[in-house]
Amino acid sequence: MRLPRQLCRWFVPLFLAVLAVPAFAQGFAPFVIRDIRVEGVQRTEAGTVFSYLPVKVGERMTEERASQAIRALFATGFFKDVRIEVEGDVLIVVIEERPAIAQVDFIGLKAFERDAVRKAVREVGLAEGRIFDRAVLDRAEQELKRQYLTRGLYGVAITTTVTPLDRNRVGINFTVEEGEVAKIRKINIVGASAFREAVLLDEFELSEGGWFSWYTKDNQYSRQKLTADLEALRSFYLNRGYLEFAVESTQVSITPDKKDIYITIGITEGKRFTVSEIKFAGDLVVAEADLRRLLEIKPGDVFNGERLSASTKKIQDRLGNEGYAFANANAAPQLDRDKQTVSFTVYVDPGRRVYVRRINVAGNTRTRDEVVRREMRQLEGSYYDGEKIAESRKRLERLNYFKETSIETPPVAGAADQVDVNVKIEEKPTGQLLLGAGFSSADKLVLSTSISQQNIFGSGKFISASVSTGRTNKIYSLSHNDPYFTVDGVSRAFDIYHRDFNAANVNLGDYRTSSTGGGVRFGYPYTSIDTLVFGIAADYTQFSLGALAPPRLLNYVNTYSSTVATLPGTLAWFRDTRDSAVFPRSGRFQNASAEIGLPGGNVQYWRLNYVQRWYYPVAKNYTIYLRGEVGVGEGIGKPLPFNKRFYGGGIGSVRGFDTNSLGPRDTDGSILGGTRRFTATAEFLFPFPGLEKDRSVRLAAFTDFGQVSGGDGVTASGPVRYSVGVGLDWQSPFGPLRISWALPLNLQPNDRTQRLQFTAGTTF
Repeated sequence: MRLPRQLCRWFVPLFLAVLAVPAFAQGFAPFVIRDIRVEGVQRTEAGTVFSYLPVKVGERMTEERASQAIRALFATGFFKDVRIEVEGDVLIVVIEERPAIAQVDFIGLKAFERDAVRKAVREVGLAEGRIFDRAVLDRAEQELKRQYLTRGLYGVAITTTVTPLDRNRVGINFTVEEGEVAKIRKINIVGASAFREAVLLDEFELSEGGWFSWYTKDNQYSRQKLTADLEALRSFYLNRGYLEFAVESTQVSITPDKKDIYITIGITEGKRFTVSEIKFAGDLVVAEADLRRLLEIKPGDVFNGERLSASTKKIQDRLGNEGYAFANANAAPQLDRDKQTVSFTVYVDPGRRVYVRRINVAGNTRTRDEVVRREMRQLEGSYYDGEKIAESRKRLERLNYFKETSIETPPVAGAADQVDVNVKIEEKPTGQLLLGAGFSSADKLVLSTSISQQNIFGSGKFISASVSTGRTNKIYSLSHNDPYFTVDGVSRAFDIYHRDFNAANVNLGDYRTSSTGGGVRFGYPYTSIDTLVFGIAADYTQFSLGALAPPRLLNYVNTYSSTVATLPGTLAWFRDTRDSAVFPRSGRFQNASAEIGLPGGNVQYWRLNYVQRWYYPVAKNYTIYLRGEVGVGEGIGKPLPFNKRFYGGGIGSVRGFDTNSLGPRDTDGSILGGTRRFTATAEFLFPFPGLEKDRSVRLAAFTDFGQVSGGDGVTASGPVRYSVGVGLDWQSPFGPLRISWALPLNLQPNDRTQRLQFTAGTTF
């Protein structure tokens, strides 16, 4: 019998609704609950069910409260089905539990570590021991796919299997077929006419692939990288006067096999604008002439967004130096499209002048508070000074105790004219165990080791012990430095050493020396960047001549005796404006020193030396480094002693030439050292490809040149030697590593070379 269509429209839904009515809805009179019984529990404790029930024994039970109880139990997410039945005045709760997740396994993972994937799916709610939910499983699968998409693996296929286990548990298995990485095949920029497309693509982090793409992964698409590249493109145009530049569209398409990606970017360049006028408005607490000198962009210049931002930043910093910590300087443009010019009005709002209430130090688990605080130029209770805070941060970084240093100046709640200075530091290992190795045709393998601690017991004091052993030199030394020997910042340092030197191994002659000595130095910082150092030391050197010792050595021993006592006094000046002690990018380091053999020893002499290192940033991650050194010395009444002469060649001098191999020579070819020396270095420092943001590693292309002259050599020192090469400096997790390879360009007869040099160590 077939029902009419109109009757079906209301009868079928009504019939289904009746079937869906739960057991309690069949109708029961309200009653007082005498007992509650729970049925169907396996893993869940009955007490857990009772805790979520909104009704208790002794309470009045109605159909409405039964509905509330079912909704409350379903809301826990623990149960697949819930029913309520009534037997007399006993309430029966019948439940069917959701299965628990017993295990989560992954098969086919290659691009990610297994633990990292487990953490990712755990964050969306899927983990062992939790209640299984199909919706959560779907979210976990989508999250796993999203992780693969960030790696450019668009062809990934994920199969999820749910296996029932005993005791109402399930095992979940993700089978992953990663496929191949989708690579950028082409990047097109549509609408560019002022600049060639290749010039614009040089601003992108993403690329179509190159020699180092296997390492840098720059040809793998990333939405975040593309967004950053579009901002870089916008900055490129704004810095060249195109104020109305706009990115109109961005299209990213992938081939059907999901292996190649094509990116098309549509742009509108607009017109190029020049600056016609810059005016100031607002509360000018600093003279307008002083503010105008801070501008990096002038009328008549092509507009440059980067220079304009730098100008307003300098104005804010200048106001900050006067105590206006929350000063604002905003440049409002007025465009003249017909003349293609733009004028700016810089609105200056200094805000209120503020004081520093308190300086807080955080993150120093080992370094004492006083070590950090004594480097602070900003004082509590004084006016806020942005320049002093910047200088404080620079001084903290120059300590080389910390991996990261940041200073924040939050306002004090409830006080409009006060700020706190919060110094946050992240400490790094300051101990160093250094192992060094070198090789030359004369000295063969040279091994050295040293152990040092720049921040012993967190006190800021330095201590070092080193041992160097080789066929030529055996050196044992101990050094200590207290940078704050007095509360005013006067430092004290001392050194003790013993050195055995076999000159025959480096063609200096058939003799040996054994030197023992020590000294003490005091440093007086008379400005924030200048320090004077005074020192005195004692050195005892004993000469042992071999059977083949040349006459000049016999004459030297007859002149000075076989045991030479020296009392060197030193006076030195240091100036340091570098932004970092490890990998500087800007600033200078200068050192001028004078040493004289004082009366009391049987050797009198004088030596002058000057060193300058200059760092100049030419781009964000590129630096030019120049170093120059000049030294001159003479004996007083007698020739300059051998151990006080100047030598050149090797690391720190002219790389590519063997250590101490430059300078005048005797008739037998042995090196005499000289009374004058100059060396110079020019380096171009740049980041390792693909590690532009890593401050712990950088490469260098360098050229060295220099020479040692003067003295009593029979053979002249010859022309200036120079070399070119490349180097790598890396503050690795295992310690500092330095490698250099140099090629001498003007070798002379009898020159000795040492092209490859390296040092490696570990920190603790």
